[in-house]
Amino acid sequence: MAPAQHWSAVLSSSDDQIRDDPNRSFIAVVNRLAAESGPDGLSIREVRDHMDERAFGLLILILTIPCLVPALYGVPQVLGIPILLLACQILIGRKEPWLPEGVLRRRVPKAWLDRMADFATKRMGWFERLSRPRLHWLAAGPGERLAALFMILATLTIVLPMTNTVPSVALALLSVGLIQRDGAFVALGSAVAAAWAGLLIGVGLAFYLGATWAVQLVERFTA
Repeated sequence: MAPAQHWSAVLSSSDDQIRDDPNRSFIAVVNRLAAESGPDGLSIREVRDHMDERAFGLLILILTIPCLVPALYGVPQVLGIPILLLACQILIGRKEPWLPEGVLRRRVPKAWLDRMADFATKRMGWFERLSRPRLHWLAAGPGERLAALFMILATLTIVLPMTNTVPSVALALLSVGLIQRDGAFVALGSAVAAAWAGLLIGVGLAFYLGATWAVQLVERFTA
């Protein structure tokens, strides 16, 4: 098999055996991980498999949170790369994030899972208050792939210097939508990403046209 075909097969396949209940909230999934972990915790493969598509949303949300800091430079440019890779995996139809086999075999200690469950229960209740499974067609199937396109669009603008906060908000909304199967959050995040990209394009065109006019004006007076 050619290298390109090999990696395409790796990225488009899915070999997990665990399927979570799409109506169960993210917090419930995290608590389930902690409850079902043994003394040695869970492997990263087991954690990933319990979350299925939610793993994409969770990972992107975790990577997006630091980028919400206004006018931040450096961090968005670094974190934008894995966000872009994850969004591309959603776009090509991956059911779960692809990770190297060596990483999948590593174990998450039970103490970490317990702390994560405690943090989710105490600090992330707004997920359940504001988001719930609805408009499923926007958060699954073709709608999920469309969300990935808006994630890519937001990520391409997040790496621009000093313009990270608004596209980060879009990414956070989109990732919450995928985690909670909430099409309303997906639609809102897509709208923010599209509006911000349109604004940047408009500003760029305005600068270009202004610069062109200024050059022509200077040439007219110096001719």
